[in-house]
Amino acid sequence: MEVPPESDPHGFKRRGVLFVLSSPSGAGKSTIARKLLAAEPGLSMSVSATTRAPRPGEVEGKDYHFVDLEEFRRMATEHEFLEWAHVFGQRYGTPRAPVEAMLASGKDVLFDIDWQGAQQLFQIAGGDVVRVFILPPSMAELRQRLLNRNTDAIEIIDARMARAAAEVSHWDGYDYVLVNDDVEACFRSVQTILAAERLKRSRQTGVIGFIRKLMA
Repeated sequence: MEVPPESDPHGFKRRGVLFVLSSPSGAGKSTIARKLLAAEPGLSMSVSATTRAPRPGEVEGKDYHFVDLEEFRRMATEHEFLEWAHVFGQRYGTPRAPVEAMLASGKDVLFDIDWQGAQQLFQIAGGDVVRVFILPPSMAELRQRLLNRNTDAIEIIDARMARAAAEVSHWDGYDYVLVNDDVEACFRSVQTILAAERLKRSRQTGVIGFIRKLMA
């Protein structure tokens, strides 16, 4: 199925979408996020701040904003985050100012965050937020994917599986739930959701002027 173009053909001004992808580690969220960013030029990735050290190849300001614990605490205290959470002993948060600027200008922002972050973001931004949760085909398949990465010790994989069970229990806090048993099919579904949400009447702020001219 062909997905409609990013912008409305009539050029109506609109508010942006805060598009959240969540999933247990290994369920394919990051792969789908990369494909979505490559396919949708009007979509930008939210760059989180984190207290963890950079991994090989990661770039400051592109992958993350790397800050120390003291700076992270200051940002949290001064309400500079839209959401933040503890994840595997580190802290991750979404800086508020750049996201709000993109949203107001009609740009869409992609979030790769967990259920806690999605919940916090929804509490703050409400109707601007679209939440998509991606499930693995089975927990056995999820564990095998983590093993196939060959990057983590068994103890870490066990911890990720325990966290996965907790994350899946929050599936009903999302607007859409998809099963990633075929990454291409799942990606197409995510892309279709984004296209439909961009055209939602509540986001088409520019349609009011068109209606007034139409009824004049």
